Amino acid sequence: MDLKFEEILKDLENKIYSPVYLFFGEEPYFNDVLINYIEHNILEDTEKEFNQVVVYGREVSPRDITDLARRFPMMGNYQVVIVKEAQAIKNFEELEVYFDTPLDTTILAIGYKYKKLDKRKSFYKKLAKRKDVVLFESKKLSDYQVPGWIEKNVQKLGYRINPVATELLSEHLGNDLGKISNELNKLAINLEEGSMITENEIEKNIGISKDFNIFEFQKALRQRNAVKAHRIVNYFEANPKEHPLQMISVMLHNYFMKVFLYHYVRNLKPNEIAAELGVNPYFVRDYQHAANVFSPQKIKYIISQIRTLDLKSKGVGSNDATSYGELKELIYKIIH
Repeated sequence: MDLKFEEILKDLENKIYSPVYLFFGEEPYFNDVLINYIEHNILEDTEKEFNQVVVYGREVSPRDITDLARRFPMMGNYQVVIVKEAQAIKNFEELEVYFDTPLDTTILAIGYKYKKLDKRKSFYKKLAKRKDVVLFESKKLSDYQVPGWIEKNVQKLGYRINPVATELLSEHLGNDLGKISNELNKLAINLEEGSMITENEIEKNIGISKDFNIFEFQKALRQRNAVKAHRIVNYFEANPKEHPLQMISVMLHNYFMKVFLYHYVRNLKPNEIAAELGVNPYFVRDYQHAANVFSPQKIKYIISQIRTLDLKSKGVGSNDATSYGELKELIYKIIH
């Protein structure tokens, strides 16, 4: 049966277990959280020596896993068998033999990362119908979903975060949830519980500049502040690993596409506009300002220039794909 991440975690916390857990999908973060919870919380430390085994897909076959899962626990109610990196298992679907008749005294947890299972195959369809097999597909979050995920997880940690700080994390770290989670935990160690996370804390504890980032770059462009925009690009150029040209071009493209869309939804209510743009309502005024500065025709021109920049950053029509000179030229084309 298919369950949501929160439902599975809640059942595990309430000690409601299933004989088989199969976690798969392109986003490793959610799968890792569930596997780690099972590994560290179902059995007591004294039980793990005899009743818990962790194996890796590249080292085992379906037959090996089946043999492990069919053992009975010693002096306990359950044995736990954890299979990590299961996507490396050859003939993975041969595990269906065990899935058909799993032992109630075994908790078999399989982490099948970075890949999807083919839901059209009978293998998946049969598993989805079984009530004793928990299936969970860990999907990649879209960029617009990441700020909401950050806010939700900050609340779980017992903190608050302002929209600007959320946007800084989202734009700098992208949709790498594992990396974002690590940075949030770093903040939690250094801040007083219940405090507000601002861009100052982000800069101090994580090292993301509150003055030199894509967020401030976009602001400088809509303010037509060429001096500030060039100063930020110079910072990007001095720190290319943190601010690769390809990433900047993608973010600029997404930004101006939203400004373009704003022109066609500007008569809606602010919350409705925010939903259409996929942004926090706090930033609607920024897009309003940008739309007042850039007409739809101008935005079409800007987007075409950004796409040219993106191609050049990939080595198409350029002798130096790593040069930020094209980005500096783009500033002039956008502002004038």
